[in-house]
Amino acid sequence: MKKLMIFAVCALAVASCKQEQGKIDPLVQQQRDSLNQIIAQKDNEINDMMSTFNEIEEGFRAISEAQNRVSVAQNGEGANSKQRIRENMQYIQTTMKQNRELINKLKQQLRESSIKGDALKRTIENLTKELEEKDQQLMQLREELDAKDIHISELDEQVANLNTDVTNLTEETNQKTETINTQDKQLHTAWFVYGTKKELKEQHILEDGKVLEANFNKDYFTKIDIRVDKEIKFYSKSAEMMTAHPSSSYTLQRDANKQYVLRITDPQLFWSTSKYLVVVVK
Repeated sequence: MKKLMIFAVCALAVASCKQEQGKIDPLVQQQRDSLNQIIAQKDNEINDMMSTFNEIEEGFRAISEAQNRVSVAQNGEGANSKQRIRENMQYIQTTMKQNRELINKLKQQLRESSIKGDALKRTIENLTKELEEKDQQLMQLREELDAKDIHISELDEQVANLNTDVTNLTEETNQKTETINTQDKQLHTAWFVYGTKKELKEQHILEDGKVLEANFNKDYFTKIDIRVDKEIKFYSKSAEMMTAHPSSSYTLQRDANKQYVLRITDPQLFWSTSKYLVVVVK
């Protein structure tokens, strides 16, 4: 009977709790949901950082094992021993690089995380210090191997790659220089033409009193370097400029034979409006 009474009381309590849950204030529920979301976010951040941390720790463990294998192999003789040393040293080098990248990743995760703790910072500092100690150990190990005339092929590859990089850099520099020279030449290139109206019309340079508006024959023009060519002779006693150029940048005068000569006094200003010069002569 007592058990039945206790069961009835418990049932009433559960039912009462469910009714109370149904009466929860919406604002309280919103705050609760927000808190659960924050907790879930922090859990995810912690899990991500722990995953990275475990990878780093596994990397250091593997490096230590490889170091021990190299130390043992140093006492061996023959080509197989040297080959094992090279393979392990290459593995150490690769794993060290991966750990360096993972530590940088862990630093980035901490910077972007909502978790701000001195303990995590100290952990990362210790990992960085351990990485530096490994670098020192490897440097000493390489010196020992060099003393025994055991050269690591990975280092030889680095030298070869460096030479390749220098060659590629030289080629790239030459290409850039050539590009700059080409662009510089194009920047200082202009074209001129002079002829009778009939000749210019035949080349579609002049059409219906307008200049350079149709699909004109560019091959009919003479190319010049505006830094060098500052005087153009028209070999005619009649010359009319059809393209617009600032009047203060040139003079158009006759020479001793009464033939017109164009003298460009300010090339940059003269060619600023158009890189094409068209002159009608008779």
